[in-house]
Amino acid sequence: MSDDMKSNRYGDGTRVVRSGSTQPVPGMPMHNGPVFAAPFHLADSEPGAGGADVYARYDNPTVREFETALGELDGGRSLAFASGMAALSAVFYGCVSSGQRLLIPSDGYFTGRLLADTHLRRFGMEIATVPTAVVEQRLRAGDFSEAKLIMVETPSNPALDVCDIAVVAELAHQQGSLLAVDNTTATPLGQRPLALGADIVVASDTKALAGHSDLLMGHVSVVDDELFSAIKSWRDQTGAIPGPFETWLAHRSLGTLDLRLARQAENAAALAEVLAGDPHVQDVRWPWRSSDPSYPIASRQMLRPMGVVSATFPSAQAVQRLMAASELLTAATSFGGLHTTLDRRAQFGGDSVAEGFVRISCGCEDTVDLVRDVTTALRALTAEARSPRP
Repeated sequence: MSDDMKSNRYGDGTRVVRSGSTQPVPGMPMHNGPVFAAPFHLADSEPGAGGADVYARYDNPTVREFETALGELDGGRSLAFASGMAALSAVFYGCVSSGQRLLIPSDGYFTGRLLADTHLRRFGMEIATVPTAVVEQRLRAGDFSEAKLIMVETPSNPALDVCDIAVVAELAHQQGSLLAVDNTTATPLGQRPLALGADIVVASDTKALAGHSDLLMGHVSVVDDELFSAIKSWRDQTGAIPGPFETWLAHRSLGTLDLRLARQAENAAALAEVLAGDPHVQDVRWPWRSSDPSYPIASRQMLRPMGVVSATFPSAQAVQRLMAASELLTAATSFGGLHTTLDRRAQFGGDSVAEGFVRISCGCEDTVDLVRDVTTALRALTAEARSPRP
């Protein structure tokens, strides 16, 4: 990619289409196919001589092209992982040692908290938690001054609270802590934590970045060479590198990220208003609604909106009736795909949410169709609630 591309002279659509592009060669594909080799020919050279690949657990041309694309978007050096949790594990284990303290969001991704409670404590790491909305306040109070690594997820999953990355990064660095930001919900087009002062970006690319609900992938991006080496060492030795075909699929899908995010955000904006206008729905959250508690920071910090909305229905049964009356809402966990999905979080446990709390991931359906469908389903839900019971 040219220096102009790296400096963001071009728009998001151009950047994702061209990210990690190979040099054009007449008669060759515009996008290289996946390289499936595990070992590579060494001939008479020493391992790694001249930058040659040696073994796929350490490096792979397909993975490297994808990492180049991610690095260009994140503004750092990137490492791809077999899943978002593999990427998060590498950050935790690569940066925190026994006896050191890790601060994680109490309202962040549940499996990350489960990893900390089940395994990190077992290896002698001290774990502290804090809600996303008050992490800045607690850092100013000096509550976590001994933390080696501070992890934030903004917008948080699933409640969609945000924190000011630039301020949290400054506070973290003043006390000698590293700051890692889970950027899964925002994506590299929606937010650039490294440019805001974060040391590490981690994301589950299974979600919006790959965006087709057909693969597992994650990545970590950093600027510092020592951090890069520490996290790569963890990946090399644990074997958490992704497979070449999944990586190739993710890189191919990256080219439509701008288009997908635009439609998903359009649908989220419309759906948030529909839900907020229904008397049976409470606590509708979308950081780009002007009335949302997250709006003041999100509108200043984020580069563009995303497609995830959360809301609370009166009960689990009400959510079930809504789903039965809808044709376009699909019950599924995860988010960021082409289909609009609804996830009732309480059914999985772990998140301190009401039984009727839902995370809705808006897909790429026509906005008018999605609004009509959900509006009809909400009316059916209201009519059923008003019907006299025998």
